[in-house]
This record gives sequence, structure tokens and C-alpha cells, in this order.
Amino acid sequence: AVVSTQSTGVHNERNNLLKEIRESWKSSRLFMGRNKVMAVGLGRTPEAEIKPSLHKLAAGLAGSRGLLFTNETLESVKGWFSEHKKFCFARSGTVATETVVLPEGPLDMPHSMEPQLRQLGLPTRLKDGVVVLDAEHTVCTAGKAVTTQQAHILKHLGNLMAEFQISLVGHWTAGKYTLLQDN
Repeated sequence: AVVSTQSTGVHNERNNLLKEIRESWKSSRLFMGRNKVMAVGLGRTPEAEIKPSLHKLAAGLAGSRGLLFTNETLESVKGWFSEHKKFCFARSGTVATETVVLPEGPLDMPHSMEPQLRQLGLPTRLKDGVVVLDAEHTVCTAGKAVTTQQAHILKHLGNLMAEFQISLVGHWTAGKYTLLQDN
């Protein structure tokens, strides 16, 4: 069987979601690790590579990238990964996809959360055991990076703003390398 190798880019990486992908692709291997170590294993130069053109795949290992070793066709891999996207909670540094504004008034949160919400910068108080927002508050603005406090508030609100996905960057099979995505 011909093994094809895909270089993958991971966006909003989450271990539990990578575990789900590994479970779905049991006949394949997904490696996420030190890029330099994987590049050395493949061969960084034409002289050091273990198979023809693998140095080109190794050169693309930068940032949050990994390797998928599989016997599946490129089309089936592309199709599966283009459909497999999951929304998750935003982390600090994630670019907000929408502007979230909380209106003045009662919040649907337990009273025990009020001190934590105040620590996160929300103008809240307790009124008859109900958490009340004293003024309209913009949690985050679309297009701007989310801060740690904003990420916590969004999580408390149940707002799934970050999208986890794996994109195929490069493909190698039988000595031939193809760049699928440039970046």
C-alpha cells in the first residue's frame, strides 16, 4: 500500500478534539509534536531525506503543524477534514468573530458567580439574590483579540466563538510533494 503523508495546520488546537480525530482515523497516524524533530526524521535536505521530496514536506513544518500518515486517498482526507469543524470556547488571543454586548439588567447566572463576574470587570451587584448588570457592557468586539478576562466571561455565557479545524497544507505520496495551501 502506498502511504501518503499530509502536512496539517491546526487552528484553535484542543487535545480532546485531536483525540476524537485520532479515534476516527484509527488506521492512520496523526503526529503533533516538535516540528524540528519531525523535520529531522523526514530529512531537511535532499541529501538527508529518507524518500524523494520529503524535505519539501519537512520544510512546511512550522507553527502549529503536524503530520498525518494514511493509506486513504487525498480526496477522502480533504473531504473529511473540510467537514470536520467544531466550535469551542475562545482562549486569550483568539480573534473575536462577533461583538458580544450584555444589556443592563438581570443576568441568568447563579448568585454565587457575582463576585467572580465583578473580578472579571463586569459592573454587577446582587439584588434580591439575582445577579444584575448595572450598565450595558461590551464583552468583546469583532475582529479584536480576546483577553483572558473576556475569554472567561464568554465561557460563563456559554459562547462558543473559536472554531477548531485542521487544514491540509501539503501532501506527499510516492516521491511526489504537492503544496495544498500556502501559508
